[in-house]
Amino acid sequence: MLKSPSVPLRSPQRGIALAICLLFSAATSAAEDPAALVKRGKQLYVAQCASCHGDQGQGVNERYEEPLYGDLAAEDLARVIHETMPDEKPEECVDQDALAVAEYMIGQFYTAEARAKNQPPRITLSRLTVEQYDNVLSDLVSHNDRIQLPKGKPGLKAQYYNARNTKADKLVIERVDPKIKFDFGQGSPDEKIGKEEFSINWSGLVIADETGDYEFTVATGNGVKLYVNDDRKPLIDGWVSSGGERRELTESIHLLGGRSYRLKLNFFKHRDKSASVELMWKPPHRPRQVIPSRSLRDQYTRPLFVSTTPLPPDDASFGFPRGTAVSKSWDEATTAAAVDAAAAIVAQIDRLAKTKPDAADRREKIIQYCGQFVERAFRRPLDDEQRKFFVESQFAATDEIGEAVKRCVILTLKSPRFLYPTTPFGEVDSYDVASQISFGLWDSIPDQRLLKVAKDGQLMKPDAVRKEVVAAVGDARTRAKLRGFFRRWLSLERAEEMSKDSEQYPQFSPELVADLRLSLDLFLEDVFWGDAPDYRRLLLSDTMYVNQRIADFYKIPHPKDKDSDDGERFVSVSLKGEPRAGVVTHPLVLSALAYHNDTSPIHRGVFVTRNLLGRVLNPPPIATVFEAAAFDPHLTMREKVSELTKSSQCQGCHHVINPLGFSLENYDAVGQYRTTEKDRKIEAASDYKSVSGKVIRLEGARDLALHAAESEAAQKGFIRQLFEHLIKQPPAAYGADTLDRLHASFVENNFNVRELMVDIVTIAAVHR
Repeated sequence: MLKSPSVPLRSPQRGIALAICLLFSAATSAAEDPAALVKRGKQLYVAQCASCHGDQGQGVNERYEEPLYGDLAAEDLARVIHETMPDEKPEECVDQDALAVAEYMIGQFYTAEARAKNQPPRITLSRLTVEQYDNVLSDLVSHNDRIQLPKGKPGLKAQYYNARNTKADKLVIERVDPKIKFDFGQGSPDEKIGKEEFSINWSGLVIADETGDYEFTVATGNGVKLYVNDDRKPLIDGWVSSGGERRELTESIHLLGGRSYRLKLNFFKHRDKSASVELMWKPPHRPRQVIPSRSLRDQYTRPLFVSTTPLPPDDASFGFPRGTAVSKSWDEATTAAAVDAAAAIVAQIDRLAKTKPDAADRREKIIQYCGQFVERAFRRPLDDEQRKFFVESQFAATDEIGEAVKRCVILTLKSPRFLYPTTPFGEVDSYDVASQISFGLWDSIPDQRLLKVAKDGQLMKPDAVRKEVVAAVGDARTRAKLRGFFRRWLSLERAEEMSKDSEQYPQFSPELVADLRLSLDLFLEDVFWGDAPDYRRLLLSDTMYVNQRIADFYKIPHPKDKDSDDGERFVSVSLKGEPRAGVVTHPLVLSALAYHNDTSPIHRGVFVTRNLLGRVLNPPPIATVFEAAAFDPHLTMREKVSELTKSSQCQGCHHVINPLGFSLENYDAVGQYRTTEKDRKIEAASDYKSVSGKVIRLEGARDLALHAAESEAAQKGFIRQLFEHLIKQPPAAYGADTLDRLHASFVENNFNVRELMVDIVTIAAVHR
């Protein structure tokens, strides 16, 4: 169902409590003719509810502004109405009257299905999101085409010279170094190299998995220069050595996730008493470490443009980032970014336009390049009027070529034709389809292949569209976008600054958290991009990627890592001795959904309800802080939560949340499996009432995972969330039956998540 905030039906406490209760799907009563029941329910709703909640439950300003949406069954919704409506006079709507109102609401607007039928959502006019803007600007300025996955050997190409200079006749060794962490002491790298002076050049590329600021550090007592994404200006310049005394030189650079960047490290020793060098980085939300070999390749790549202008965050109130808000700060930020992009283009205009400063046809070639730039920015060919306005008139206005280029670029990047990637208006043509494919998979503009097939008119048939979607999936940017989806689906933002009680869990270090993040990433990558891309594996697999540090902490059998002194090697191991279940019990997920010293069935239950089962939950009626000290210390966490949420006001939601959270109580605050708490056997079993009204016995995590894997509602919830992440629109905007069609195909394809992604982008691209 579409994720949407729900609304209070009455007073700030009782009303909000009701809104939070509106969670579960519908059933009707046979005590009265259904049509008559609904008709009477409409009359009662209009008379007693609409003044506060709107005629379609949309909310009323300065009364109850949140929409009145949910997925409660009719009898459950009727019970809430019976007890709380109307405000101050709940006795006026009870029993069959309450049921009548519930049936009317469910059929008219309360459920996502009713809204899709009676108030079908439309494709919303949206600007570029922050992530899309940064990606598009990089691809435009850098003139990127399809971005392949990094190739080559892990590590950096190394050239060792028997001299301070790097003349070819002094080259002694060429090899690939997996990582840069050397202490030569008073000696040299090789017997063929003298001790007094030598130099080493490392080159290749570094892979950024996520967007953010990366802090690079070179630790050395000798001369070094580090270049990252720039061959001309070093990020770190420590060419004047410190005589062998170790020092740390640190600088930061903003990088986009899913891309590889040029990296060079030049090092020399000249009469210093010793030689050593170590290349480290601190990626976003991770501790500093020696750059591992998996993040390095011995290949070449040219520098990329990366905008450093921060944009205001996107609206994520619907559960996914949307480019719907346009503000003064956003306008100013996009202007600043456009100015920076224009300057970057002018600085390399001869290379981009394939000309030379003294070429006789330089001006013509630069004008030609600018025309191509505008076409790529607008994602379609220019007509004569557009070419005159955006290109020719800018060069006619000045004789200074650099100024004309700046005018053209800034005018283009501030145009709505650039800033709004798709519009819900007018006829759809092949170029619109090409844009939907590229933005759906890459959050960026179409490449040359997509533009060519669009020009040839090949993108107006579903089969041809699907063929291009399948081909585009292999782009490295698709993997980056999928990492973003899993980060949101699994609420991994909670793990970014996670810490635990150092006395209770002394070995739970930032390094272990970073290892767990990589462990989860490797598992997700294996499932989604491996040979068996089955949705059910995400939830039911009993395997986990571990290195030595994870294995030691969680007491998992693991072959000793003889090849690495920092536990870099990860292997997939089966955890048959514990009831593990894919992402449901991965230690990173469970640790993030816990307190610093104890579990949190509420956090875990809310996560499972919303993210894994795809159900609707609203904010709590009263902000209540869980304070462990307020309870008898002999109580278990289950007993504390049961006591805290026992009121009817809380039970509207917690009769769903608690059983789901309790089923994970066999895993402590750091995700370690346990069978006892406070010397008492843990009781993880509970009865859970599903969205269909069926009561399901959950004995623990495996039962929970099985239900999520087998539940049609949960499967549709996963599909909906993936659709919203890829397309930035709700599925129902592409047809009321879109979710059902996608689910039917999902089942037919044995829950293949890659095929699901292809289906989603294809449906969005061919929608008319």
